[in-house]
Amino acid sequence: MAHHHPDGPPEALAVAARELARKVVARCGEQAARWLLVHVDSQSLALVTDSIITRTWPVSTARAGLDNRDGSGGTPPGLHQVGRRIGGDAAPGTVFISREPTDRVWQPGEKDPADLIVSRILTLRGLEVGVNLGPGVDSEARYIYIHGTNHPERIGEPVSHGCVRLTDPDVRELFELVNEGDPVVII
Repeated sequence: MAHHHPDGPPEALAVAARELARKVVARCGEQAARWLLVHVDSQSLALVTDSIITRTWPVSTARAGLDNRDGSGGTPPGLHQVGRRIGGDAAPGTVFISREPTDRVWQPGEKDPADLIVSRILTLRGLEVGVNLGPGVDSEARYIYIHGTNHPERIGEPVSHGCVRLTDPDVRELFELVNEGDPVVII
């Protein structure tokens, strides 16, 4: 069961989705029928379908805030797309290293101080040259993902090293709802 916001999406998220919908459609055409909005201020990720928020999940973005530069540890802003969907057949809790599944399966409640990438990975490919695409700012080259985390208690807090983290059940749910090429906007 996903941890949706109890009163619907935060108002700031809904406003941002309405404002961005036209821009995403203009830039991405038919692929914009379904897109993701990561809203750093509310630590939320929304699935937008036909310009309407249909689902939301709490996330954890970067401790360093929005920052596109290599080595910044920031979550890169702007328009991206889902590059690759990784882990669709992996067991819940599977630990990934370098985008490859390992034999290790993290179990909920298991304490590990390391920041593990678990269950599913959606890689992010920047679409804006100089913002999140190209030398020094490339989201894909920085290994920026939407992925599951072994620290679900930290969801809702900006504590990542640049990625967008979700709980294990939430990332598995999201994974089933999106395709490679779907737009992702981070603001």
